[in-house]
Amino acid sequence: AATKLASAEKLMYFCTDQLGLEQDFEQKQMPDGKLLVDGFLLCIDVSRGMNRNFDDQLKFVSNLYNQLAKTKKPIVVVLTKCDEGVERYIRDAHTFALSKKNLQVVETSARSNVNIDLAFSTLVQLIDKSRGKTKIIPYFEALKQQSQQIAAAKDKYEWLVGRIVKNHNETWSNVNRKMQSSPEYQDYVYLEGTQKAKKLFLQHVHRLKQEHIERRRKMYLAMLPQAFEALIPDLDEIDHLSRVKVEKLLETKPDFLKWFIVLEETPWDATSHIDNMENERIPFDLMETQPAEQLYEAHLEKLRNERKRAEMRRAFKENLETSPFITPGKPWEEARSFIMNEDFYMWLEESIYMDIYSKHQKQIIEKAKEEFQELLLEYSELFYELELDAKPSKEKMGVIQDVLGEEQRFKALQKLQAERDALILKHIHFVYHPTKETCPSCPVCVDSKIEHLISSRFIRPSERNQKNLLSDSNIDRINLVILGKDGLARELANEIRALCTNDDKYVIEGKMYELSLRPIEGNVRLPVNSFQTPTFQPHGCLCLYNSKESLSYVVESIEKSRESTIGRRDNHLVQLPLTLILVNKRGDTSGETLHSLIQQGQQIASKLQCVFLDPASAGIGYGRNINEKQISQVLKGLLDSKRNLNLVSSTSSIKDLADIDLRIVMCLMCGDPFNADDILLPILQSQTYRPSQCSSSSSV
Repeated sequence: AATKLASAEKLMYFCTDQLGLEQDFEQKQMPDGKLLVDGFLLCIDVSRGMNRNFDDQLKFVSNLYNQLAKTKKPIVVVLTKCDEGVERYIRDAHTFALSKKNLQVVETSARSNVNIDLAFSTLVQLIDKSRGKTKIIPYFEALKQQSQQIAAAKDKYEWLVGRIVKNHNETWSNVNRKMQSSPEYQDYVYLEGTQKAKKLFLQHVHRLKQEHIERRRKMYLAMLPQAFEALIPDLDEIDHLSRVKVEKLLETKPDFLKWFIVLEETPWDATSHIDNMENERIPFDLMETQPAEQLYEAHLEKLRNERKRAEMRRAFKENLETSPFITPGKPWEEARSFIMNEDFYMWLEESIYMDIYSKHQKQIIEKAKEEFQELLLEYSELFYELELDAKPSKEKMGVIQDVLGEEQRFKALQKLQAERDALILKHIHFVYHPTKETCPSCPVCVDSKIEHLISSRFIRPSERNQKNLLSDSNIDRINLVILGKDGLARELANEIRALCTNDDKYVIEGKMYELSLRPIEGNVRLPVNSFQTPTFQPHGCLCLYNSKESLSYVVESIEKSRESTIGRRDNHLVQLPLTLILVNKRGDTSGETLHSLIQQGQQIASKLQCVFLDPASAGIGYGRNINEKQISQVLKGLLDSKRNLNLVSSTSSIKDLADIDLRIVMCLMCGDPFNADDILLPILQSQTYRPSQCSSSSSV
């Protein structure tokens, strides 16, 4: 018969997680506090307890066994707390079991979860003889097996967490839900419990967060030297300051917020700034860290080293300039011992000094050659008695060198004897054959410069004939400036071009004219918006407006254009024919605004002394209502004004002026301290100059 036990208010347990955490689970009691018993687990605590005698415990267990044995139910002795077990206690417990009909003993540890299942399965096998006999494993062997099993399960679980969790902002509830069906999760939770699984998840998330913060920190520290270079590049400004004052100085810089961000909460790695991936500015409190201080010290040391290296360069150059041992043409190997010292080698590589020395040598050699050339000019009488072929004999060269040998300018080229002799021969050749090829200043000879200047200004015969052909033909040219704002000028220019032929010809009263349009909508003082260019001479100007702003723009542009020609010969822009046109805004009806614009336009036209056309006049309408008749009327009036100003064809006085042969003789020498362009441009800018009939290419 089944044994019945009664235990009032006994709770039922369902899982290992519930032990010790009863309050977190459903409080469910056994029915009526009664339970049918099929077997017993007789537990013996083998740990060293406080104020507890093991022999007394064993005596109590022995009495308890005697009571249980009367029930004839299977009994298994369970040694608990073996993870803290005392060897003598364990040995005495085994002796007790052997003395009681050879009871089976299972060594367990609830804390380590070792052999807990084995204890129950051993009892179940004794109850149900049909089940296979369970092998009882000693505690330490079972502990080893379980540790291996847990380690393997832990590795698989950590792999699962690493695969699922990539962001340090993941939450346990979300990830736990994703892992419920994974065998790696189930096995580990079975062995170690949910709390340890959560703990490993939190460790992984913490590691991800630290790695993320470290990446951000490395990025900020990599940017910090650049910020120092941009904000505090001057050593004098920071060399005497403490770190605190340097931070205050940084905050005063205009570009401070381009490089740094001041957070309300600190430290930066404990704020939400670590997740603001779009903002890569450096948290300013990072300056308080030791790596940032080290980078600042490195920046300071770099500036000091750069200054020292610059000082070494200057000192080396001064040595070169003041040393009497440095002469033109002296090799570096010979000069090094005279000018180098230990400090120079400490701060800069020898290759840098060699480069400075090479540049210095180039300068003093050029200067020595120029001074030697002056010396040759001073002793010009030495070269008077040479043969016409200008080839001096060895005796003559010896005489020249003997005469010049005492001169310091001759001795300066002692290391460059071959070049010095070449300069003498070149000078002799120039004396007897003075050309730009033999000039000592070649290729910057004045003759070469003037030829290039004239050739670049000269109009080729083919171009001149083509120009004459155009002026002799029956086609006159009308150059028209269209002045407007906000697209008005371009729009009118496009509509006028639509009325022209394919080659921009326009017919007025049966005669064909070449029409060239220059729409202007910007600042007329800029070259790109100038009324007049080297290839465009305006004959008239159409001024467009449709608002007070555009009318003001027209007035200001006309005044600026006239001011720019005051005092100049070609000030015909002052008398340039103007036509002021009020442009209808499409869809705009006549009203007070239109009437006001007409009155203002009439006043401005009176002030500028020009023709005024409004939409109601017979002159011109603008927009979709424009037609060829109105355009022709405006262009005809412009053509009449053009003829009155005598700008259509050349007058006889201008033709006569073109035939005048004005001769100006100038003498320029190579090496003069002024530019030939400044002297010749006033002549070459004249439209009537032409090449000379003589053979010289330097005459006009």
